[in-house]
Amino acid sequence: MFEHAYPLTGRVRALMPPQGLLLIAASLPKSWEVRLVDENIRPATRDDFLWADAVLVTGMHAQRRQIEEICRRAHALGRTTVLGGSSVSACREFYPGFDYLHVGELGDATDALIARLAKDPSRPDRQVVLETRERRDLADFPVPAYDLCELDRYLTGSIQYSSGCPYHCEFCDIPALYGRNPRLKSPAQVLAELDTLLACGMTGPIYFVDDNFIGNRRAVRELLPALVDWQKAHGYPFIFSCEATLNIAKRPEILALMREAVFETVFCGIETPEPEALEAISKDHNMMVPIVEAVETLNAHGLEVVSGIILGLDTDRPDTGRRVLDFVEATKIPMLTINLLQALPRTPLWDRLEKEGRLLDDESRDSNVDFKMPYDQVIAMWRDCMEKAFSPAAVFARYRHQLDHTYPNRLSPPLSQRHVPWSDVKRGLRMLRNVLWTVGVKSDYRREFWRVALACLRRGQIEHLIRIGVMAHHLILSARDASAGRQKASHYSARPEEVPMAAE
Repeated sequence: MFEHAYPLTGRVRALMPPQGLLLIAASLPKSWEVRLVDENIRPATRDDFLWADAVLVTGMHAQRRQIEEICRRAHALGRTTVLGGSSVSACREFYPGFDYLHVGELGDATDALIARLAKDPSRPDRQVVLETRERRDLADFPVPAYDLCELDRYLTGSIQYSSGCPYHCEFCDIPALYGRNPRLKSPAQVLAELDTLLACGMTGPIYFVDDNFIGNRRAVRELLPALVDWQKAHGYPFIFSCEATLNIAKRPEILALMREAVFETVFCGIETPEPEALEAISKDHNMMVPIVEAVETLNAHGLEVVSGIILGLDTDRPDTGRRVLDFVEATKIPMLTINLLQALPRTPLWDRLEKEGRLLDDESRDSNVDFKMPYDQVIAMWRDCMEKAFSPAAVFARYRHQLDHTYPNRLSPPLSQRHVPWSDVKRGLRMLRNVLWTVGVKSDYRREFWRVALACLRRGQIEHLIRIGVMAHHLILSARDASAGRQKASHYSARPEEVPMAAE
């Protein structure tokens, strides 16, 4: 994620801190020594493994091969391995090599695991599976151990407010893993975590990693005023982002509070602009407001929309790619993820395709779905969409639209009221230098960049110039990777990639 952006940022090497590992680290006995290694930033070394009594690992389906490789490396040095997280919770059968499997969320299985390791940290004779039956209430979650990671190595910070989503989209495994009745932390807990992040030196973007930020609208209306007051009291050190269903556009009172709290980006899983396709995948809540109108409503509150688009749906036709491109042009959404449909275990889609005999186990493909359209035609459509949607002219035109029609609607506290550490100023200047040199001088799309950059400079909007330069650079290069076949067409693709190895 954003791998082309990181070199422009200095020390950044990953998108956001591993919230799950930070939570587990904070839940372990205080007497235990804990070392956190995020292999998105650096591989665990031989010394890391030798230092440990037990190696606790987490990851998603997309990281399965790397998870297995970590287990192999740990076992080669005689270390006990434990795996938890979303992938093993959905598919424990994927991971026969680990000594312990922690299935489910933080809860009684966590307590049992800690007791076993405290009694004997050596490897058991055979695999032990511990499954959470009683989840710990989010109100009892500790503050994640943010102090264990290098926060300046991440593009954005992370925080969790809720878990679960009330909707039941066909392709999504969130309801099966975390439930349809969102569980919540209290506003006081969220503010305590913000206090901790600030004390650890974090400022700037913070992403609410909730499955659906507005899953419980009444609770969000209680949280947002507390965030507004906290931001005012601390000099607006953070810029918030979140993920929410598109029907948030029907809640102007929530959007107004989000603006006051300095939310600037919302990821919406739009998936497809086609009504019949939305209905087929049980995402008809996206049609509560016309999609283009909903995006415009969010823009009017200063919220830039980031969107997910899926190709390979059963309702797709040969002209679906063109309609996706028309949609991108109509909404002026600058940043989209365009992926092939992938069937995840514990989803209605998986169950349906399994009954239809349309699940494939072929790691040469970028999807495990036997599409209604020919696979090569779907791949060609994806590459065409990536090439055209993220051409330099198209990307910068959409960002220019945001500059003119979204960013002016954001809350803009006077500099005298803002908390801006000198370290942030220095980091911003380094990023500005990198953007101007890499994008403004060396790139073959510098002409398109300068059309937007000069507009930013005339308005004194250096922060916008930096962000647009960094994000557009990544999107353009990522699309070129896609067109050349260097990028997978799905984040969940099982097609093998090089697995990071330990540094010697």
